[in-house]
Amino acid sequence: MKRNLVKKTPGARNLSRREMFRLTGATVATALMGYSPGQAGSGEPMSVSTQRLTRTAAATTPSCVVRPQQTEGPYFVDEKLNRSDIRSDPSEGSVKEGILLRLVFHVSRIAGSSCTPLSGAVVDVWQCDALGMYSDVQDINGLFDTRGKKFLRGYQMADASGTAQFITIYPGWYPGRTVHIHFKIRTDPAAQRGFEFTSRLYFDDAITDQVHVQAPYATKGQRTLKNDRDDIFRGGGNQLMFLLTQDAKGYVGTFDLGLQIT
Repeated sequence: MKRNLVKKTPGARNLSRREMFRLTGATVATALMGYSPGQAGSGEPMSVSTQRLTRTAAATTPSCVVRPQQTEGPYFVDEKLNRSDIRSDPSEGSVKEGILLRLVFHVSRIAGSSCTPLSGAVVDVWQCDALGMYSDVQDINGLFDTRGKKFLRGYQMADASGTAQFITIYPGWYPGRTVHIHFKIRTDPAAQRGFEFTSRLYFDDAITDQVHVQAPYATKGQRTLKNDRDDIFRGGGNQLMFLLTQDAKGYVGTFDLGLQIT
């Protein structure tokens, strides 16, 4: 059964048309900067004019990366849990099992052609557990009712370098969506008109397949949807992939994000 519920929360804010134009324009500029004809195994050298265009784009485009916004989804709850380790349920102390995942966000503010760390930004993260359940919500299809629980939710404030880090688990799956993690960045959560950016983070399907054959993920069975068949992923998900590395404890996911704030 596919979850097609979309809920607007009091904290959600639609971007103005001007903000959307700015974000879209910055995304296009970043894409131009990241692509160089003649690379990626083409074997063809760049022409002089192309080299000049590439150097010009690199000189005028910020080094930080703008990403597309995506839907908030039905399960954002503003729990106001200031914590870096989001695995536990503060109501009774249990800890969600799963492959350890450390999230590292680098958040920057774009100003003209430069990027500066966006210190003090509030970074919210929420996700499902290894069996596809979110906390503190009642599933519309009756798959679970976790109201009162607060596992796998939390926020951190970006430090002076624009970095916010979390300890969590590799997410599981549920019908109708590929594997992902939600995030929201706010400059002033208490203000009704503060800047807000909401999107999702995705994983390489091959890595997810390796993780999901392990316990406790394997008890749910094989997932039904991968990235290329997910409608939301097709709306820019390839720009929202983690830089994922593995260490002795699990995985480390790094994500750089540039925001254009008026």
